[in-house]
Amino acid sequence: MSRTFRNPILSGCYPDPSICRVGEDYYLVTSTFEYFPGLPIFHSRDLVHWKQIGHVLDRPSQLDLDEIRPSGGLYAPTIRYHNGTFYLINTLVDGKQRSGNFIVTATQPQGPWSEPYWLEDADGFDPSLFFDGDERVWFTANRLNEQGFYTGHTEIYLREIDIKNKQLVGEEIVLWDGAVKGAVWAEAAHIYKANEYYYLLVAEGGTAHHHAVTIARSKNITGPFETNRGNPILTHRHLGLDYPIVGTGHADLVETQNDEWWAVLLAMRPYGGYFYNLGRETFLVPVHWEDDWPIISPGTGRVEFDYPAPNLPEHVYPTPSTRDDFNDTTLAYHWNFLRTPREDFYSLTERKGFLRLRLRPQDLTGKNNPSFLGRRQQHINFTAQTEFEFTPQVDECAGLVLIQNKDFHFRFVVMQENENIIRLIKRLHGKDETLATQALHTNRCTLKVTAHEQDYNFLFSTGGEWQVLSEHVDGRILSTPVAGGFVGAYIALYASSNGRPSTNHADFDWFEYHGN
Repeated sequence: MSRTFRNPILSGCYPDPSICRVGEDYYLVTSTFEYFPGLPIFHSRDLVHWKQIGHVLDRPSQLDLDEIRPSGGLYAPTIRYHNGTFYLINTLVDGKQRSGNFIVTATQPQGPWSEPYWLEDADGFDPSLFFDGDERVWFTANRLNEQGFYTGHTEIYLREIDIKNKQLVGEEIVLWDGAVKGAVWAEAAHIYKANEYYYLLVAEGGTAHHHAVTIARSKNITGPFETNRGNPILTHRHLGLDYPIVGTGHADLVETQNDEWWAVLLAMRPYGGYFYNLGRETFLVPVHWEDDWPIISPGTGRVEFDYPAPNLPEHVYPTPSTRDDFNDTTLAYHWNFLRTPREDFYSLTERKGFLRLRLRPQDLTGKNNPSFLGRRQQHINFTAQTEFEFTPQVDECAGLVLIQNKDFHFRFVVMQENENIIRLIKRLHGKDETLATQALHTNRCTLKVTAHEQDYNFLFSTGGEWQVLSEHVDGRILSTPVAGGFVGAYIALYASSNGRPSTNHADFDWFEYHGN
């Protein structure tokens, strides 16, 4: 009996996947936008089971996300390997000090990765690198077409790059402006060489419902490129809003050591209507070749939930724990900050077995770096809970937050208003609304959130039975179709003095997340 696997291979907000193979090992990176550290890197030996081994940009010196708007920051990366070196090329969008395309390198995928080499005169975003043997290296990216025959009319351009000195050289060549005119945003281009052709793989249609994968080929890397008559070679835009997988696109191809081809790509899983709180996730699909053209998901032409597994030895990693007791001296890789941390606002050592969050004036409603440690929502149905100690002063709060961005989130926090209280606040379109409040007569409590699709319940305990603070709360405000942007929902530990200086802190004993 042949093995099968289930999509997505990375659940939750892991969009814009890029992949490379080194011998029998596979490495994958995804976008991270305003979250720090930037660009998680994963390892696999069978393309199905993945383990995070670090982040590409894990030092403040590498990544300035100060005052980055929601869904600004790090866009689609490309990872490649050549002659003992890993290369990661990426775009920083709307940076305060600097924006644009850059390269970082490493000799080991887990790092350390270099400081960024910024590429001068490298317009556009979604850059990629192609190593044409040992002789030449090429840079591609997309940018707006100067003539702009329609809104979102972009083009893919090519330049040679001096990879040793990290400089673009030679003439600039426009390769293609997409397969479907009016489809908008030809982007995320990658070049491959196979069957005596150079292939240009492109995303089109915008990274939402009309997303698609298209392809062209040429016997010369500088073109002209011939479009595939079957374009788009993958899309779900014609399947309707109620299809269980939507927005398929932004693919990257990889050939296994056993001569199979596979594609990683992004897609979304809507639920409770056309809402996808988990954001854009990473899927894996088989690729076959016919008449020197790739066929994605042959037989159906759709991204399926289940496929036969790649012809590779199964390599399963231990299942990560659903509970973090904060007993280590470093944070687990799944924890993220909002923007670049510029001060030490947390500690795992000041009180052994606790995560201490210091209260600072920053809150969730601005473009700053609050006292916030978040992890991705990765399941349609989930439970998240934490136990913590906190004695609030006036205007201070600490607890759990569920966030899509600064204007769309829930704050489930302990605070003071003449007495200690637990409060649930919904922020919708930038305006706060208190949904429920309950007096609290202790400085230690447990908060719990349960979600069944878009039905959210908020509960608390002070050592006895669970008490309901608010139930049947509509979770759709955490979905991209409501809140906008490019990221998925996060669940976070949070503390703030809300504009006032403070020396106070909150001590989190443990955090637990599990779902299905």
